[in-house]
Amino acid sequence: MDVFSILKTATKMGASDIHLSVGSPPVFRITGKLIRWTDNGKIEPLSRHDTMEAVRALMDEEQFITWQEKGEVDFSYSLSGVGRFRINTFRQRGCPSLAIRPVPHEIPSIESLGIPKAVAELSEKNSGLVLVTGPTGCGKSTTLAAVIDLINSNKEKHIITIEDPIEYLHYHKKGLIDQRELGADTYSFAGALRACLRQDPDVILIGEMRDLDTISTAITAAETGHLVFSTLHTINTAQSIERIIDVFPPSQQEMIKIQLSTTLQAIVTQQLLPHVSGTKRVLACEVMLAIPAIRNLIREGRIHQIPTVLQTGGRWGMQTMDQSLRELVHSDKITLDTALQFCFDRENFMRFMSE
Repeated sequence: MDVFSILKTATKMGASDIHLSVGSPPVFRITGKLIRWTDNGKIEPLSRHDTMEAVRALMDEEQFITWQEKGEVDFSYSLSGVGRFRINTFRQRGCPSLAIRPVPHEIPSIESLGIPKAVAELSEKNSGLVLVTGPTGCGKSTTLAAVIDLINSNKEKHIITIEDPIEYLHYHKKGLIDQRELGADTYSFAGALRACLRQDPDVILIGEMRDLDTISTAITAAETGHLVFSTLHTINTAQSIERIIDVFPPSQQEMIKIQLSTTLQAIVTQQLLPHVSGTKRVLACEVMLAIPAIRNLIREGRIHQIPTVLQTGGRWGMQTMDQSLRELVHSDKITLDTALQFCFDRENFMRFMSE
């Protein structure tokens, strides 16, 4: 079976990820679980020849040369009548392997994703830094695409995105939007971001803040009147702030705390959890909004006290991850067992559930 048939089948089955690896039949992740797809025994384990054919079918010549030189490459691919895919190709044991993620043609709405109203309202901000964080595959890119689309649909803003690779395709609506892809349009997040500041942007999306240079330039962009969105692979608000501060040398950390305390607008931490029906996943999220109390704690370096403010910040639209999980249990969207797997502290969560 050719790779295009695999992509079509996986998309029809609702797979969130597709894995092609030598020695195994195609593997699909469906509602969070890995499923080996054999088509009732018709599909054999993939050979090196099979995965190499998939690589050659999906890559252009420049991407193939990069993969040969570096051993891995990220790119996006559009299959007519099926959809777009974000693809990472790498080597394992000397053989080609592919990790593929379907990206819907349609950008989901904020409402359909179950994102809290406070997060949607971040689209009204004129400047500052907004971070969406969480583990791989938790829907960070989808949330940001929905927020960017909301701005694009309702505001006369110039939006520039820097992505690796481009996932959702945006089109000019009320706003003007330019999408730049690493490798195809630019060579680094930091370099593209510095150039972006000379391109008259109102809103900037940085696919990921991976290094000191990118983080520093993003903070500067937020300080100078731009609304900046980005992501981190962190699991809660406090860890996100500490990650940013710790990237800088000790001599600069006090200044970074001051800069963050004035520029940070919000941190949204996400998890995607199996629905009780087993047929889909639902969003759980922690929401931190930079109210004065939060800004003071960041400035003073008392990051560990932020969760306490989140717990009591419901009137502003804030919530902890455990509060989100409790709400999902009470609304019969996830089971208690699922909540216990993903909560911050099992013992405290059980006490919290009984309150």
